[in-house]
Amino acid sequence: MPRYQLLSLRHVLLVVLLGSLSSGLSAQDSPSEQQASYRVTKNLVYRQGGDESSNKMCRLDLYYPAAKKDFATVVWFHGGGLTGGKRTIPEPLKEQAIAVVAVDYRLSPQVTVRDCIDDAAASVAWVFDNIERYGGSKRRIFVSGHSAGGYLTSMIGLDKKWLKAYGLDADLIAGLIPFSGHTITHFTARRELGMENYQPLIDELAPLFHVRDDAPPLLLITGDRELELLGRYEENAYLWRMMKVAGHTDTMLYELDGFNHGQMAAPAFPLLVRFVRERIRQ
Repeated sequence: MPRYQLLSLRHVLLVVLLGSLSSGLSAQDSPSEQQASYRVTKNLVYRQGGDESSNKMCRLDLYYPAAKKDFATVVWFHGGGLTGGKRTIPEPLKEQAIAVVAVDYRLSPQVTVRDCIDDAAASVAWVFDNIERYGGSKRRIFVSGHSAGGYLTSMIGLDKKWLKAYGLDADLIAGLIPFSGHTITHFTARRELGMENYQPLIDELAPLFHVRDDAPPLLLITGDRELELLGRYEENAYLWRMMKVAGHTDTMLYELDGFNHGQMAAPAFPLLVRFVRERIRQ
């Protein structure tokens, strides 16, 4: 299989793929993994000493396999345009012998997009600092999210300054899996500049601005290009291409035909799980 992949899956083939993928994942799990008990620790504060907004919003929930050691962890950022949304543990990621960290972050217009990105970085730093206390491995921390959450994923994974502020090298992330995230500057950041949704911008708040060959493994997933929001597929295809041109050796792009921006998350989750499992076996 080539290191770079640009895939478009027909709806009927996708159903077959996801069905076989689900069966394959179950078959690869040991009996202890399939029967593992899970615990949830809720409302953990990941940013200390902030203002009232930080104390209220900068919290996370941790779902993890209680009897397993050195498990992988997926940090999950919700969508909502950086103006709404709420943390939740995605159902398809439960009982997969991995931990899931669902993160809330401050929202525009109460804060700027830079504050949203900084919260995302602070939460990932918290996971690196604390996951071993729960039995997880620092070497197996993945970051993912849908829409705005996908944007946050790419920003803190590609622009190293955000995690560097917390004493962490972004390259320690085991993999980045943004679902339908902006790769140009987020439309909420563009609104802060008085721009319209249809005006593209690539500045330091764009993942595309930070293309580099030494980034963590990157799995880009979008919905159907004809059904997605505002050229979201094309943005991701451009990031895929530029990562390849830059020499990055582990970037993949999936376009899920027949699924719009909101619908694409459900069929994307099995691809996320497979991506995680392939890399923790390496």
